[in-house]
Amino acid sequence: MKLFSTADHTALVTGSSQGIGLAVATALRETGADVVYHGIQDRPDVVPTGSKYVKVDLTKSHAPELLVSEAINARPELDTLVCNAGSFFDVPFIEMSRERWDKTLQLNVTATYFLAQEFAKRLVAEKRGGSIVITTSTNGFQGEPDSTAYDISKGALVMMVRTLAVSLGSHGIRVNGIAPGMIKTPLTAVWMETRANDLLEHYKKKILLGRIGTPEDCSGAVAFLCSGAAGYITGEIITIDGGLTVQQVGRM
Repeated sequence: MKLFSTADHTALVTGSSQGIGLAVATALRETGADVVYHGIQDRPDVVPTGSKYVKVDLTKSHAPELLVSEAINARPELDTLVCNAGSFFDVPFIEMSRERWDKTLQLNVTATYFLAQEFAKRLVAEKRGGSIVITTSTNGFQGEPDSTAYDISKGALVMMVRTLAVSLGSHGIRVNGIAPGMIKTPLTAVWMETRANDLLEHYKKKILLGRIGTPEDCSGAVAFLCSGAAGYITGEIITIDGGLTVQQVGRM
């Protein structure tokens, strides 16, 4: 077995129709894994021919069980779960509604928790080991203006990585995470383009590597965490931010 290969793994990657999820799915395929794709729209052209695609809205309470069930029915050997799906619905704190709060927590936290549970149930029942990777964010460590619900949800995912690693370690299921920083995706591109001359330039001065990240910058870390090379790693979170959170002030 090649150390960094995922050729003996089958992975479900949530939110893999675009952005970081698509980049992760591509990296896993390139390192050998069979990948089950997921999104909320009809099967997009970016999903490779022959790969399973499941359309499920994870804001619905029954969705985690349905998604894992469909993935395992299509690929009974499924042993890897990448919980990447999530979104941002914030407005300023004073204006935040219960509806926006609930939607944020349902998608970013509750769905992730019960996806991991449903996945783990199957593996434990079959006495198989496996791996879970959760996409959190640097927002899980540092607050951002007008981002309270999102920041809180990502902070919850930081602890979810750690507590699930404790709960599942004895079953041979590793749980790790990635914490992307400033990454240009379809979700972030809209506001990035409107703030290209001020806020983005500020961030570029604070990021040690001097640029905004891409989804592909995140994909290698996930492929590593899913591979045999990370076989003795669990409960860890890899920060992928080009050094954004390392220094306080940034270049003047």
